[in-house]
Amino acid sequence: MRITGYTFPEEEGAVQEKLLIVDDEKGVTDMLKSYFEMRFFQVYTAYGGEEALKQAAHNPDLVLLDINMPDMDGLKVCEKIREHISCPILFLTARVETSDKIRGFQAGADDYIVKPFDMEELEARVAAHLRRENRKRERSVFRFFSDMTIDYSKREVTVKGRKIPLSKKEFAIVELLSANPGQIFDRERIYEIVWGIDGDGSSDTVMEHVRKIRAKLSAETTHSYIETVWGCGYRWNG
Repeated sequence: MRITGYTFPEEEGAVQEKLLIVDDEKGVTDMLKSYFEMRFFQVYTAYGGEEALKQAAHNPDLVLLDINMPDMDGLKVCEKIREHISCPILFLTARVETSDKIRGFQAGADDYIVKPFDMEELEARVAAHLRRENRKRERSVFRFFSDMTIDYSKREVTVKGRKIPLSKKEFAIVELLSANPGQIFDRERIYEIVWGIDGDGSSDTVMEHVRKIRAKLSAETTHSYIETVWGCGYRWNG
């Protein structure tokens, strides 16, 4: 099947599109994953809301999202994803009441597909949304960490929805550590990366900036995101 006006990923010169499929029914998720992978999409899957938020850090081009999930329903997942990215979100659900559809659209959904659905119709809708999105897409690069969200494109850190006022250098330290979770950076290395080898300060500057970052974060969360590894340096504790 080919949708007029849309270049499928396997065609010459096409960029592989990324789909995130979220449904707690494993059979449905696996079926959709297989179907779209055969059409050369890059597919990420999740079987619950919390897992979906982690997978959303892959910056999908489109999300297929079930509403009824045990840990976090699709409406909440949609709202949280929508705060940071503008990719199309299509609800997959057995709900048919008008009020439910309205709630879905208010949460930020772009389309509403009722189960059971025809696979070719679903593919056509996916293609239509991607075609529109390709005309206006503005990507954000972001990650979720517990109660924190980092938007690397906007250079913003939010905790529980509240923006943390970080300076340029403070954000650069957070960016370096959070983009390399588990990796230990000593103060000299952080200074070299953030300030440059020609910086006119010292590695003690890093310690002071980390102290300020921790103070700002502690006002909003009890989680310690920057961990001190004694005698070695700092690492991200997401």
